Amino acid sequence: MEIDSLREAFDRVVEKRVLSSAKVQEAIGQIVNEVEQAISKMQMMNTDTMDSCDHSSILAELKAKLNEMVPLIQLEGCQKELNVALSKYLKLLEKSFSPDIAKAYRNVDYDACTVNNIIKNHFYRQGLFDLGDSFVNECGESDGTHLKFSFQEMYGILEAMQARNLEPALSWAAKNHDHLLQNSSMLEMKLHSLQFIEILTKRSRDDALQYARTHFVPFASLHTAEIQKLMACLIWADRLDQSPYAEFVSSTHWEKLSEELIHQFCSLLGQSSESPLGVAISAGFQGLPTLLKLSTVMAAKKQEWQTMKQLPVPIDIGPEFQYHSVFVCPVLREQSSEDNPPMLMPCGHAVSKQSIMKLSKSSSRPFKCPYCPSEAVASQCKQLQF
Repeated sequence: MEIDSLREAFDRVVEKRVLSSAKVQEAIGQIVNEVEQAISKMQMMNTDTMDSCDHSSILAELKAKLNEMVPLIQLEGCQKELNVALSKYLKLLEKSFSPDIAKAYRNVDYDACTVNNIIKNHFYRQGLFDLGDSFVNECGESDGTHLKFSFQEMYGILEAMQARNLEPALSWAAKNHDHLLQNSSMLEMKLHSLQFIEILTKRSRDDALQYARTHFVPFASLHTAEIQKLMACLIWADRLDQSPYAEFVSSTHWEKLSEELIHQFCSLLGQSSESPLGVAISAGFQGLPTLLKLSTVMAAKKQEWQTMKQLPVPIDIGPEFQYHSVFVCPVLREQSSEDNPPMLMPCGHAVSKQSIMKLSKSSSRPFKCPYCPSEAVASQCKQLQF
């Protein structure tokens, strides 16, 4: 992808800049050293007997040494290489990012209120509450107080976790115990496990044991193996980091639990764990170069691509942006669409609707499955919904 070539060009510029900076620092150090030596010579001489000729000879010697210094000559080469790398990077930027991105814009009817709500929710989701309030006031949309307060609670919990305080997170998990179980989430048990380890390492073995007796009982039937490991940690209380259970004191547990809490918190709010606006912009950023090339090529062929229901070329935006199942017909080797949906045959094999029409020759006569000896008619095939 073009973003990879941009990243490589940028890395080359950074590398040349670091090399040039090192050479400059080396040259400056040598220059300062020579100047200091010249000053020392002048100070050591008796100023009463020193005439202008002595001054001139010292300064001439200094000038000759500076002119003969190799690093000064090398600086020109390093600076030239940096300028070349920077020039190539700028040209690649101009080539990759057309200033007129409107060519890739497709006329789509949208509801301004919906777009404003997406932007507002994005600000609140990112913790930019003042900015979200300003946006709500300026666009005149309905107040998002409920969502704002919910995300304020979430960020308060995350800030407490950064300070190694699990009480707000435990309180929220206990309040939403049933919902977390419905989501098959182990978040509450993981929080209690982490709190147990904190008490064991920072307080005493007795306090940790009392905490386990109080809070682990409701989870005993589902998390027996985990609780047994935690109980074994009591034996290694003074040297847990050197024990077979050293994984429990890893700092990565805090980061993973913070990510899981965000995911579960957003899930209970009916929100995605990632900002829809951020995902849309990131996906558009990756797909934009291909769309710009497509619009240029089709304009040269005097064809209009904006009226097409499906793009003539695939846009690879990475698996992180794929949220739905995709069916590719094994016969036609084409991706399904609204006009050509996947169909399930009586034998259990799936092909596209167009494949069935071609196999049956658009008639009601039986045709053979392309993957097994079974026969079927088009009316027996059912449309699949993923």
